[in-house]
Amino acid sequence: MRALILATCLVCTASFAADKAAIGAKGPSQQAVAAAPGLQIVPQLQDIKGVVSWEILARVDFKTTKDRIIPTFAKEVLALNGQQVQLQGFMMPLDPGKSQKHFLISVNSATCPYCMPAGPEGVVEVKSSAPIKYGFEPIVISGKLSVLGNDPTGLFYKMSNAVLSSAN
Repeated sequence: MRALILATCLVCTASFAADKAAIGAKGPSQQAVAAAPGLQIVPQLQDIKGVVSWEILARVDFKTTKDRIIPTFAKEVLALNGQQVQLQGFMMPLDPGKSQKHFLISVNSATCPYCMPAGPEGVVEVKSSAPIKYGFEPIVISGKLSVLGNDPTGLFYKMSNAVLSSAN
């Protein structure tokens, strides 16, 4: 089941990456957001000192080849590869249960259980050393970050040996 959900989500992620490469990373203008009555915007995470910003992780360009989209990471992102870092975000469980050892963490809270709330630069696959309780509030975790240039699942980042950070 997890593989099916992840595969479904990755189709949306690949589509988002292609759209982003085609139209740019700016997203909707402030005028377009203001002109959409009733549109609710999910609040952005506040920066926390010592926690890697999603703005840093978003410094990715996309190169389109014949059959794939290849990420090109900024120097600041590549410098994080293999480093122990703290990351803040919203947990997306990959298995049923109140606590998770394998999950995704995202810059945005999930609005659909089958779709990614961000593109691949806004999601990190996490494997923790101990179960972490699932909730709807953002969490801060620390672990070893890997920057992935050619992951078959389409992910750009993975974190291993993650633990809940004292910044929570």
